[in-house]
Amino acid sequence: MARTVRFHEHGGPEVLRLEDAEVGTPGPGELLIRVDAIGLNRAEVLFRSGVYIEPVREFPARLGSEAAGVVEVVGPDVTGFEPGQAVSVVPAFSMNDYGVYAEHAIVPAAAVVHRPEGLDAVAGAAVWMPYLTAYGALVDVGGMRAGDTVVITAASSSVGLAAIQLAHRVGAVPIATTRTQAKRDALLKAGAAAVIVTEEEDVVGRVRELTGGRGAEFVFDAVAGRGVLDLAKVVAPGGTLFLYGALSGEPTPYPGFELGMPALNMRTYTLHEITRDGERLRRAEAFVASGLRSGAFTPVVDRVFGLAEIAEAHRYMEAGNQLGKIVVTVDH
Repeated sequence: MARTVRFHEHGGPEVLRLEDAEVGTPGPGELLIRVDAIGLNRAEVLFRSGVYIEPVREFPARLGSEAAGVVEVVGPDVTGFEPGQAVSVVPAFSMNDYGVYAEHAIVPAAAVVHRPEGLDAVAGAAVWMPYLTAYGALVDVGGMRAGDTVVITAASSSVGLAAIQLAHRVGAVPIATTRTQAKRDALLKAGAAAVIVTEEEDVVGRVRELTGGRGAEFVFDAVAGRGVLDLAKVVAPGGTLFLYGALSGEPTPYPGFELGMPALNMRTYTLHEITRDGERLRRAEAFVASGLRSGAFTPVVDRVFGLAEIAEAHRYMEAGNQLGKIVVTVDH
């Protein structure tokens, strides 16, 4: 048995319950890990609330797809892992099948990466989702390179901050957007070449001004909704508007026709494109690990909660005031 976070109905953070649940033994292709830290993601809030892109299959349901810990038991037919190894779990599976909000968890070995030396559990739970999301869209799919400009919305999120660091690593120019002045200075300190405060400034005019009228080769958007009409106006010819989140909660129009049918590349993206493809995940893991070793990548952790504070951690995430990643630690 292990203390495990489950919910028996959709709702707010108050539906989360810390319960004793059977862990079981890992089957073929699986690992049993001791969970030391958990990275919180917006997907878990949506899953708990019943508005995620994938519905809950049955109750009680588990949560969580990103964690750091230690391998305890290696399942049949699994190679490359041994008990005692420090690892991280990356989001590569359905939360209907596995969940890491627990003291111990069984996870697919294909979703586990070796934790780089010197990376503690908190950082190990904070690094993979943000950097794999930014890398997958901008580098693996988009081919971002030196001299390109990328507009990053919701830039104070863990993914936004990772995208800023990623842009610097490849020689691109990151322009951050944020709703209010509250996080402007922090984003400049984090490496944004410029920050656009969307409640006070004209996004289209500012991006054109900052790019000499050219526009941005990439827009990396976590918000969606009606805002894509303006974002599409600043995509340079041949550039791409990536939609990787829908924080607005509003219907998202396709802007191409309203803007006179420009040659606009617009696509949705989730990190599962990378994490569920073994070869692409191997390349991504090497890229991120290299950035960690060189110091180009430093995961930003906003606040750490304990497992018993999981409901409070979800409330904090929903408030949207964080700068970087929210992590939950597990005492053993």
